[in-house]
Amino acid sequence: MARIIGIASGKGGVGKTTLVANLAFALNRLGKKVTVVDCNLTTPHLGFLFDFHFYPKSLNDVLAGRSSLEDAIFFKEGIGIIPASIKVEDLIDVKIENLREVIKSIDSDFVLLDSAPGLGREALGVLSAAQEILFVAVPYMNSVIDVVKCEKVARSFNLVPLGIVLNMVKQQPHELGKREVEEITRLPVLAEVPYDEEIGKALSFNKTILNYNPFSPSSLEFTRLAGKLAGIELEEKKPSIFSKILLELRNRFLVRKPSIKPESLIEKI
Repeated sequence: MARIIGIASGKGGVGKTTLVANLAFALNRLGKKVTVVDCNLTTPHLGFLFDFHFYPKSLNDVLAGRSSLEDAIFFKEGIGIIPASIKVEDLIDVKIENLREVIKSIDSDFVLLDSAPGLGREALGVLSAAQEILFVAVPYMNSVIDVVKCEKVARSFNLVPLGIVLNMVKQQPHELGKREVEEITRLPVLAEVPYDEEIGKALSFNKTILNYNPFSPSSLEFTRLAGKLAGIELEEKKPSIFSKILLELRNRFLVRKPSIKPESLIEKI
């Protein structure tokens, strides 16, 4: 039976979608069957992290009754992706209340629901469809307080809060520390993902950081988090010098170019 985990945040811009994509790859590498679902119907981005821009069917079509779930699932390196449409007109007739029934039929070990931020209609749809909830925040009071509000609403849906992922951590004195966040939210901090400039580089190549540089500090933390969720003890293995050289050579010769012309993308919106 699949574990259906909603990935939620109080505000946008905290790295929730980046977490979903990297966590999916990390769980997949641990031998888990994973499906990710872009539940941010109004401003979807998850497909871009898997280098999907256009697709014949999407979650919008499934929720509107225009398509079967099977026709809206696409695959990348063994991971199932159910994207949301970037087309404005595809928001018509979408019934977010159908999400719970749709998600139930997904055959995976883990189903990760990338929620819209806040507590709007789409986010509440995720809370209704999920079994467990994982919150994402940056280490500042406003972001953490938003998690407290979201957690209260999540409990009203009888959801099990797994904890918090602190993202973009710089270990600066002005940031909230792990203990402070746990005291404020009364939730465990499951991971502290360090601020990593290489994530931006990875995105420019249409890659997740886990695929661009699996040895980066953020990649290692995503992998540790995946191990916790999967109940697998991971050995900390240092990469060999040879592995690092190969990775450096590969990344040096990657071509940074958009996989699609911006004007073509804009025409589709």
